[in-house]
Amino acid sequence: MAADPLATASVPLRELAPLLAAMRPALNVGVYVFVVLPPGSDVSALEPLASFRESEGVTVILAEPHARAAGLKILFRASWITLSVHSDLHAVGLTAAVANALTRANISCNVVAAAYHDHLFVPVESAHVALEALLALQRESAAVLELAGAPVRR
Repeated sequence: MAADPLATASVPLRELAPLLAAMRPALNVGVYVFVVLPPGSDVSALEPLASFRESEGVTVILAEPHARAAGLKILFRASWITLSVHSDLHAVGLTAAVANALTRANISCNVVAAAYHDHLFVPVESAHVALEALLALQRESAAVLELAGAPVRR
């Protein structure tokens, strides 16, 4: 019998303030792109990071070299930032808070929520400014919790 991956996972955070204080944004190496393939396309050969099927086609997020090698039309070139905190899929407000911080920095963001972490795709040229905006949000949130005497998970 296969081991349950959730059995060894960290405990997810659901409350917004602790989530923000512990989000630990990390910039992943590489450039990632969004492409669209016809409905029903098999994307497995592209080694996708993520895909989503819509009636108009299949949106695929993958490493730029794979897209270029396949001759695909690139819709968006992005840097990938992972919020390293284990966020609960039932958490309320994390996406809004992150989007607000990036909006103040005039940075667009495409968010993908997975079982353990949230993943942000921002324009390549804005990656470092986005990371700084997120780190500032984390610091501000941690300071508020510390002033209130609440524990901060780091």
